[in-house]
Amino acid sequence: MIKLTFCFSALLLLRFTVAAPAASSAASSAMDTSAVSTVVPSSLPVVSSMPDSATFFSTSIPVPDPSATSIPLPTATVPAISLDPNEPLDGNLEPMRGSLGAPLLGPTDTEIVEQNPDALAPPTTDHGSIGNAKWPFSLSHQRLQTGGWARNQNVGQMPLATEMAGVNMRLEPGAIRELHWHKTSEWAYILKGKTQVTSVDTLGRNFISTIGPGDLWFFPPGIPHSLQGTDDDPEGTEFLLVFDDGEFSEDSTFLVTDWLSHVPVEVLEKNLKVNASALAGIPSEELYIFPAALPGPDSSGVTSPQGTVPQPFTFAFSQVNATQLSGGSVKVVDSSTFPVSTTTSAA
Repeated sequence: MIKLTFCFSALLLLRFTVAAPAASSAASSAMDTSAVSTVVPSSLPVVSSMPDSATFFSTSIPVPDPSATSIPLPTATVPAISLDPNEPLDGNLEPMRGSLGAPLLGPTDTEIVEQNPDALAPPTTDHGSIGNAKWPFSLSHQRLQTGGWARNQNVGQMPLATEMAGVNMRLEPGAIRELHWHKTSEWAYILKGKTQVTSVDTLGRNFISTIGPGDLWFFPPGIPHSLQGTDDDPEGTEFLLVFDDGEFSEDSTFLVTDWLSHVPVEVLEKNLKVNASALAGIPSEELYIFPAALPGPDSSGVTSPQGTVPQPFTFAFSQVNATQLSGGSVKVVDSSTFPVSTTTSAA
């Protein structure tokens, strides 16, 4: 163990070393003192004590003054920001902004350019690192059926949308999107006409409701449901569907006709308690969308002995009053007003 006398001698030596400049000549002392006063205007006390808390030495160690060092002032290495207001292109639709860019020489799609002027000539704030955030359904594949059509958008068309997929569907009066279910939830907004929604939950409780333009429906994952156009509008109905998975495909839902066509007939006989002749009309492939007679009123639906679902799967969003603001108005729907809709909200 280091002896106390040795530590005391070392500390005294340190004190003499710190005080050494004072033993120089007067001129040298003045010069050194000036230099020291410029570079070390402040000091930091250092106190050392023994385990018995008896303080036996105290001194000051000079601390450098950062303001005395030769640090260069900050200097910009890139041009200053642009004060260009970046107004939308008007009239002259060319890939040009100020002195940047050049006129088009090859072919172009004028309508798409007019819809996306900032893609043709990005503003000066553009950094070019954001993926495509929109997709026109006009470019989606159209699935044509007897009685209607459907078109899909998912990560295949818009890779950025990993959490959401969409479907645009049209049903003629009476046409049915057959009973089906899927692993994702389904949220819908009616664009035109009225749609009768029919479903049954896992406990056998059913639900029937007819809603119109601006209204919504929502089905949790795994809930079987079907949709039918009414004749309230002579053109039937059209709606937008939203799914909470970017990988969702409308062509991969589980349809009741597809299931029936792949189950052995003897199994269907036993489970449905019918003769095989009663099953002769089952189609060999899924129907998806097919024509049918017009739906009756909601009250004419089948009554389940298990009752109806505890929370409605539809919501009359068209009847909600908008909140008026200084710059316009807004309507919001979420699980606080549409309780069953736990994964999707809208405004």
